Amino acid sequence: MWIDTHCHLDAGEFDADRADVVARAAAVGVRQIVLPAVDVNNLATVRELAHRFGLAYALGIHPLCVDNAGDGALARLDAELQAHRDDPRLVAVGEIGIDFFIPGLSRERQEHFYAEQLALARRHELPVIVHVRRSADMLLKHLRRHAGNRGIVHAFNGSAQQAEMFVELGFKLGFGGAMTFDRALQIRRLAESLPADAIVMETDSPDIPPHWLYRTAAEREASGDPRQARNEPAQLPRIAEQLAQLRGVTPAELAESTTANAIAALPRLGALGLH
Repeated sequence: MWIDTHCHLDAGEFDADRADVVARAAAVGVRQIVLPAVDVNNLATVRELAHRFGLAYALGIHPLCVDNAGDGALARLDAELQAHRDDPRLVAVGEIGIDFFIPGLSRERQEHFYAEQLALARRHELPVIVHVRRSADMLLKHLRRHAGNRGIVHAFNGSAQQAEMFVELGFKLGFGGAMTFDRALQIRRLAESLPADAIVMETDSPDIPPHWLYRTAAEREASGDPRQARNEPAQLPRIAEQLAQLRGVTPAELAESTTANAIAALPRLGALGLH
């Protein structure tokens, strides 16, 4: 049995077949899915979807959304966390973080929102789901300042030293479709060498498709469809098979360890059970 610790089920790519997406995942052993919010305008949406399909959710403001977030966005998030603090399906504050990959974003505003959301997580006694792209050192700096935060570093792609620092602070690291590409040497080395209790599985659906779904720009142009292939939670067991091969374990062993790790990182998942 698997837990997909990161899926944007509210994305428009799933509008036509959202219920089927959840059913396909369950049919291949994905027994729980975590739906992180990215903006104050989709907080209610991810909560409603989690309740509709028996899933889990997180509330937060994504670093790519902070430039357009109003001055009252953090207060609104705080109010939502307070209003739903007893909801067992609310498992984390997220997706939060810092992104230094996309040009033109305000670094100062990203840092401010990240630090404030770490403080909110502590206040509401919830773990965090953290976005990282070329920002691991800055994320770590704030985590040291806000001692006590725990959770998941989503789609980790940093160095071995940075990975060790996150693990030492009590975080699990998320691995998904990027790890299936032979050229992703650093991610694959980490996937192979990290301690067994440091890894959780994710898809980041509909994004980060595994190599068997990925289409190059030339392929998209030739097909007349500019969109990248859609990822979904049902791909997680096949992604995990590649991770199991890298680590020299069976898929069943990996499912057991990564499920335990996900519950350790997001403790409320344990009370939800695996349907």
